[in-house]
Amino acid sequence: MLVGETDSAGDKGGDGRPPRGAKLAAAAVNQASVWNIANLLTMLRLVLVPAFVALMLADGGYDPAWRSLAWAAFAIAMITDLFDGHLARTYNLVTDFGKIADPIADKAIMGAALICLSALGDLPWWVTGVILGRELGITLLRFLVIRYGVIPASRGGKLKTLTQGVAVGMYVLALTGWLATLRWWVMAAAVVLTVVTGLDYVKQAIVLRRRGIAERKAALEEKEA
Repeated sequence: MLVGETDSAGDKGGDGRPPRGAKLAAAAVNQASVWNIANLLTMLRLVLVPAFVALMLADGGYDPAWRSLAWAAFAIAMITDLFDGHLARTYNLVTDFGKIADPIADKAIMGAALICLSALGDLPWWVTGVILGRELGITLLRFLVIRYGVIPASRGGKLKTLTQGVAVGMYVLALTGWLATLRWWVMAAAVVLTVVTGLDYVKQAIVLRRRGIAERKAALEEKEA
């Protein structure tokens, strides 16, 4: 939830305490802030996950019409992913709910698509394993080193996400001919970017941890001196 700004002197009573009801009003504002446009888009992505799975597997999972509808649901989820984070940062709509739900929604829609494609035999399971393993591994790595700092999203990571989205979207559609060949190459590029950016994140995490440990050690020695 959004953290309110510190009250100014003019907002307090004569004894320096907030006026009666101020805490209740602030709590109401914070509670309402969860229902902002950025979070609503994130919630929409979460709702689209079961809808996508139902459309993807409808009528055996090979009907071009149902696959087209599944692609539409996947595309909407990917598009909202581009906007919710931008809106949250631009208009100061960052909330605790959004911080937790946004990455969950991202992993859920991509994971659902990959697992459905592999279950239907359209995509090798090892591809799904590499992509999902990387995503879950990096998420865990971020939590492990968060005490030392935050690993920022890189351009390579953003390109990886875009390439994955395009590749998976092409596999969701019932493509044939040269488009089917093209999607294989796009997916190959996505897998390469997935591995390369994953290794880069591991490198950044190691550097961040070493730097954090060194800074803590130096601060402790300075305190003891």
